[in-house]
Amino acid sequence: MTDSVIVYADGGSRGNPGPSAIGAVVFDPSTSPPTRLAAVSERIGVTTNNVAEYKALIAGLQAAQQFSPGTVHVRADSKLVIEQLAGRWKVKQPHLKPLHAQARALLDTFARVDLAHVPREQNTDADALVNAALDLPESLGPGSLGPD
Repeated sequence: MTDSVIVYADGGSRGNPGPSAIGAVVFDPSTSPPTRLAAVSERIGVTTNNVAEYKALIAGLQAAQQFSPGTVHVRADSKLVIEQLAGRWKVKQPHLKPLHAQARALLDTFARVDLAHVPREQNTDADALVNAALDLPESLGPGSLGPD
């Protein structure tokens, strides 16, 4: 449907480990301003911040796949996730290895991948989705905002 997409992803925990959530936004960069194609905002239970960061990216990549882009530009404020996926840092924590493998497998479905670490202030949409999910009353449980 589109040549390329930008995926902004963020995960967060209130406590480490603690209640956690993910946020991801998929944009079409060919429009000005970029068009928001999909968003994910979901509680993921009690886990660590790094697990939440990986799960956010995985959710963002899964949302991006439905638009069949050739190129995916990934933007995340987790230096650990970006550096590990780029192959510059080793994945030392055993509990992160399956998440890393899942994210790598998703990245491999795109013809071109551009990974970049961005400061938190450049990831405000995904961060807002994390906080929105964490701020929901517990009784609402997990959920996704889905395509816009």
